[in-house]
Amino acid sequence: MNGGESGQGRRRVAWLGLGSMGTPMAQRLLTPEFELRVFDVSAERARVFDGTSATVAQSAKAAASGADTLGVMVATAEQLEIALFGPEGGASALAPGATVLLMSTVGPDVARALERRLADRGVSVLDAPVSGGVKRAASGDLLIMASGPSEVLESARSVLNRLGSRVANVGDEAGSGQALKLVNQLLCGVHIGAAAEALNLATALGLDATKSWEAVRTGAAASFMLDDRGQRMLSREFTPSRSALNIFVKDMGLVLKAARDSRTPTPIAGAAEQLYLAAASAGLGDLDDSSLISLFDRTPQSADGR
Repeated sequence: MNGGESGQGRRRVAWLGLGSMGTPMAQRLLTPEFELRVFDVSAERARVFDGTSATVAQSAKAAASGADTLGVMVATAEQLEIALFGPEGGASALAPGATVLLMSTVGPDVARALERRLADRGVSVLDAPVSGGVKRAASGDLLIMASGPSEVLESARSVLNRLGSRVANVGDEAGSGQALKLVNQLLCGVHIGAAAEALNLATALGLDATKSWEAVRTGAAASFMLDDRGQRMLSREFTPSRSALNIFVKDMGLVLKAARDSRTPTPIAGAAEQLYLAAASAGLGDLDDSSLISLFDRTPQSADGR
């Protein structure tokens, strides 16, 4: 139905991926405007939707059946491949005219390949990765970096407006949204590393780390990551993870690949990537990314949070 709505005027939305970001994003679609079906490989994660207006599907294919819009918020390109093209993948259930909202961070090459692959089925792709964190996801205050044909963007506008307070149109082809997300992740990854290093320095200089953080977070050195991750670094609240450190292992790898492909020097991003790799090697990968500060501790944080 040309990216349109169901006969009753409700947009039929399928949602794949119910992790720390995917769950609050999907919950934003629990309104009368949408007929929502959700799926995650973890049945435990999907249980949060029991008793809601959403239908919990038993497979990605079942979730996508009859959907006008299929949102995907998985962690990696490998998970994206399985979710859409695996034995029970959602792509095979989409009718011509449907739209896939690619909201995961998987890199420009993957987004472009997905656009080409789904074009043969008459299915559009809106490359629309997000930034803002779990709290902003829950309140619909995300930044959405969208790229794709203007008519596809407009057809998905009702969904996007529930998820984000700003939808930045960054291009008319898939890949541009992913490219801007890598710029975003370069800054975020570096800022988390800088926050950990700075708070450790404050302690080493004999300062009270909490008072130091409270002072600098309101000055010229302020950043979202210093404010948000800094608080978790000070409290050592690394579980439950709001954003796993392994996500930045993946994302900084994508940043460095894009930099190499474009022959662009990114030495600060390279140094930050080494911090995340070291932290993952130390067993911190599944903890919150604020656990990066444990690399600077005399007694590093263990993977079980003790």
